[in-house]
Amino acid sequence: MAKSLLITYVLWSFGGPFGLHHIYLGRDSHALLWMVTFGGFGVGWIREFWRLPKYVQNANMRHKIQRKRDLQPSMSIVRVFGQIAVGVYFGIVALISLSSLNSFYIMALPLAITLGVHLVANVGEETSNIKTTMMASIITSPIFYGRPIATVPISIVASITSMQHRHYRTPSHTEDNLSVRLYRLGLAWLAFTMPISYCVFHNTTVTITYITDTISLILDSVRIFPLLSGLLESAFLLPYHTWKLFTGGTGLSYGYNQEWTKLFASISAIQTERKRLAYEVLGLHEEATLEEINKSYRELVKLWHPDHNRHNLDEAERQFLEIQAAYEILAKNKQGGIR
Repeated sequence: MAKSLLITYVLWSFGGPFGLHHIYLGRDSHALLWMVTFGGFGVGWIREFWRLPKYVQNANMRHKIQRKRDLQPSMSIVRVFGQIAVGVYFGIVALISLSSLNSFYIMALPLAITLGVHLVANVGEETSNIKTTMMASIITSPIFYGRPIATVPISIVASITSMQHRHYRTPSHTEDNLSVRLYRLGLAWLAFTMPISYCVFHNTTVTITYITDTISLILDSVRIFPLLSGLLESAFLLPYHTWKLFTGGTGLSYGYNQEWTKLFASISAIQTERKRLAYEVLGLHEEATLEEINKSYRELVKLWHPDHNRHNLDEAERQFLEIQAAYEILAKNKQGGIR
């Protein structure tokens, strides 16, 4: 039965973040991805507005298109970055819910990241070799044993490996009925959400600790890039600000929700601490004007420029980068206040 573009847009509008339109089009892997990431963290769902006609066309032509099995799909940068993002996301979920398991960093974490990466690789008509992706994750994991930041390098290696082994899936001439597909999707969704739900509601303090440690490590690793660091901080604080916008923050005052308030407060504290350190690097007080910031920046850049400190190059480069980062933080803050 031919799929309707109008019905697809209606389902996308009212149930898009939960993948209803993908279920309608027979794109079950895409539907599951949307179910566990709430529409690709919202960004993927919005991006689909312009891609739905193509999805409908592919669904209606699925059994008529004949592809060579040895033909490799063209590489998609969006897919690769999506694999890395979802791999990190699955890794963080595993850290929160499964890190008490023995040999977690040897088996459970690589498996979780592999499943996230392969889920993205399986979207649409493409797929990849999950065995080679899993092997790459397992080999990389011991290098970062015991570190929450391990989710990032493992996801990158797994995504690159998956991309190198991408191919078109073998078309199936028979389709399962809707009830069977929904049953499989439901089981997969429960397998993903049950461990994390248990930890969130019954082991909140440990959950908060893992999330805070992971966020701190990620922000610390990009602190010399103020723009990227600021974007990440804003993304981490978005759920909190959204909640306060609609509820006034009243729902965060009782029970376990106080722990989540502490998490968002700790992220805000990171922002405040970065500003304090920036003033310290430039040798200024917190009431310094933009003119004073510019003057101190110019003087310190001349003093610590690597070209003027070839006898102490390593220290000069470190100081120079810190001065640049501090200036970007304070100048952006002051200019924003002026506007």
